[in-house]
Amino acid sequence: MKRTLLYGVLIGAGFLLSACQQQVSTDPVARGDADFHALGCVKCHSIGSEGGTWGPNLTFIGFRKSPQWLDTWLKDPHGWRPQTVMPNFHLPDNVRADLVAYLASQKGQAWSYDQRPWNQPGLSGVARGKVLFNEAGCVACHSKDGQGGYPNNNVMGGHIPALTKVAEGYSKDELETKIREGVPQPASADPSQPAPMVFMPTWGKVLKPDEIDAVADYLISLDPSAGQQSGPNAF
Repeated sequence: MKRTLLYGVLIGAGFLLSACQQQVSTDPVARGDADFHALGCVKCHSIGSEGGTWGPNLTFIGFRKSPQWLDTWLKDPHGWRPQTVMPNFHLPDNVRADLVAYLASQKGQAWSYDQRPWNQPGLSGVARGKVLFNEAGCVACHSKDGQGGYPNNNVMGGHIPALTKVAEGYSKDELETKIREGVPQPASADPSQPAPMVFMPTWGKVLKPDEIDAVADYLISLDPSAGQQSGPNAF
């Protein structure tokens, strides 16, 4: 049923987009914002407090994904991940470029610190970290409950790693450092090919220490039987 609704949105998208484009703007971000609503993206995705919850939250999408990846994804979602339920809107190049500009501009500013879902009263520790993992968009790369398996180009195995065993490879302090500093350039499986497009962003630029502490608690909880000794990297 949900997939049917998704494609119902797609059927009317051309008419909505045509009307939207009649409102000419010289700002590609503003045009992309209008297209995001006209195409019905907001029905499945949230930015800040507005939008649906069927797809990943996009409030931090411009921080955690590059314009190059966004363009690749919007051009052919199934070419990147065949199992996705994201429709291919077959967007004209200019519309896709405007959507990329809009999404690339979304780096968390739609929420203040207090508006972030994981900073609401009553949340703490592992529960708070789980909400952060899901709503900040970690789930969009590492999958539900950190199970991994989402694709990345030119990396060993072709997939983003699972996080279910990070407690076996990192102490909590080491894990917090990894989250804070990120991995801006993953190692290429073949140096002669284009570099991987999906990377671990430097979360310390947008998350406060207490938020990083909470998500580290959550990741460690994914394997409660594991010790916290140092070991091989999992990211």
